[in-house]
Amino acid sequence: MMSAAARGEPVRVLLADDQRLVRESLGTLLGLVGGIELVATASDGEEALALCAEHRPDIVLMDLRMPRLDGIEATRRLHERQPDVRVIALTTYADDESVLGALRAGARGYLTKDASSEDIRAAILTVAAGEAALDPAVQHHVVAALAGDGAQHGEPNPASGQPLLPDDLTPREAEVLALIAEGLSNAEIAERLVVSPTTIKSHINHLFAKAGLRDRAQAVNYAYRTGIATPPH
Repeated sequence: MMSAAARGEPVRVLLADDQRLVRESLGTLLGLVGGIELVATASDGEEALALCAEHRPDIVLMDLRMPRLDGIEATRRLHERQPDVRVIALTTYADDESVLGALRAGARGYLTKDASSEDIRAAILTVAAGEAALDPAVQHHVVAALAGDGAQHGEPNPASGQPLLPDDLTPREAEVLALIAEGLSNAEIAERLVVSPTTIKSHINHLFAKAGLRDRAQAVNYAYRTGIATPPH
C-alpha cells in the first residue's frame, strides 16, 4: 500500500502518553512539523486502541509505560487488529528494557522522549514509508540484549568457525545483514562493499525472503539472535 507521504498527503499521527505535559509538548511540536498531522492524543493504551479504530492513523507514537493498558500490550493488540497502523515506541530512558517487548509486539521504530523535532519527523516519515527507525541510544541496548538471547540459546555464530549459515544465507547476504545491524543505509553498504546500490537491494530482498523478515527492525533482531553480528563494545 502506498504511504501517505508517497501520495503527497500528511502522515496522520496519534500520540499516546499518560503524562499530560508530554502529550501537550509533543503535540505542539508535531503541529509545527511539516508533512505530519496530529489526529488525536490518548492517555493510556485502552484509549489509544479506541482512538485508532476511530481515526485510523498511519503512525502511533506509543509510550511504553501507561496505566490500564501499557504500550507493549497496546502495540500487540493494535498489530493484530490494524496491522497497517505502524507503531513507534516512546521511551524515557535509552536502557529501557521494555523496548525489547515492544519490538516483539510489532513496533517499527523507537524514540527517546528527548529526541529533537527533526529526529521525530525523520522517524515518522521513515516508518510511514515501511522502514524501521531506531534511536541510536535505544538500538545499542536492543542489539546487546538480542545478542544475549542468541548466546543463551546456544545458536551458532558464523564468525566462530561454523561454515553453515542459517536459512541458506550466502556469505555475501550474511555480510550485508551484519552491516544492516550496524545501522548502515543501502548506499553506505554499497560503498563499503564496492558494489552498486541495486546489487545491495537485491541481496537484501533475497535474505529477507529466506529468513522471513519484514523490515530492518526484524533484520537487526535476526542478525544478533543468530550471531551473524555482534554488538559494539
